[in-house]
Formats: sequence, structure tokens, C-alpha cells
Amino acid sequence: MLSMNSYTQNYVDECRKKVDLQLSTYTNMVTTAKKQNDSNLNSAIESFETNFFNHLVLVLDHYFVHRSRTIELKDGNPLNEVRMLCDSIMLYENKMTKETKSMMYDPTKSVLKYKIGDEIKLKKEDFELLFKAFFSEMERKFVIENQK
Repeated sequence: MLSMNSYTQNYVDECRKKVDLQLSTYTNMVTTAKKQNDSNLNSAIESFETNFFNHLVLVLDHYFVHRSRTIELKDGNPLNEVRMLCDSIMLYENKMTKETKSMMYDPTKSVLKYKIGDEIKLKKEDFELLFKAFFSEMERKFVIENQK
């Protein structure tokens, strides 16, 4: 598929709704499970959380996987950060990696502040920050006004 230079606001909104549904489903599950007051269950939830949110980053990226890198830029923005996180999760056993020297990634200016070599262990709060920043950047760069 050729790279995408724009997305409709409707498509972006639908993708956001799908991720919101995952977040609310997770929250409901955890809230219900924690009422059981079972230490084994709580431990399982903690284990599940990182795996779930690390993989939800892959889903987030995949909705826009064909986005144009020319429009995305390589300035360390949230779109770059998601791309780097995905590569790191899929190819480098959850270790933050910067594959391209041309990308300007500065952990202090990033959403999640991961340094190269850090283990990626997303929690719900981390994902929510990344999710908001990612969609904000997508809309700013890829949604053309008046395009529905």
C-alpha cells in the first residue's frame, strides 16, 4: 500500500473510539477483579497490565501504519515515539531502541521519557498519556480540515 498523506476525521474518531473501548473494558475488568481482594488475582492483573498496554501500542500504530514518514517527520514527536516503541516491543524484547540515526529522539522531550536501553513496561496511565499525544499529533498532521 502507498503511504497515506491524510486521514478523515471520521476514521480517526473511529480509531479513537476503539482504543477508548479497550481502555474502559480493561478498567472495568480490573475494578471488578480487585473487589475479589485476592492477592493471586491482583498479582496476575499486574502481570497482565504491562503485556496488555505494550501490545495496545502495536494496535494504536497499526491503525495508521501507512502514514507518510515525510509528513510524520523525524523530530521525536509522539508518532515517532510510537513507531520506536513498536519496533522495540516487536524486535528487541521490550528494550527501547532507536533504529535510525536520522530520528531526533530526546527522552526528556518524549511522552514516556524512556531512554535507549530501558525496558518498556507500560502501565495504564502511561498508555493514556501516549494515546492522547499520538491522536493529537495525528490530527494536527494528517487530518485535512473539512474532510469528513
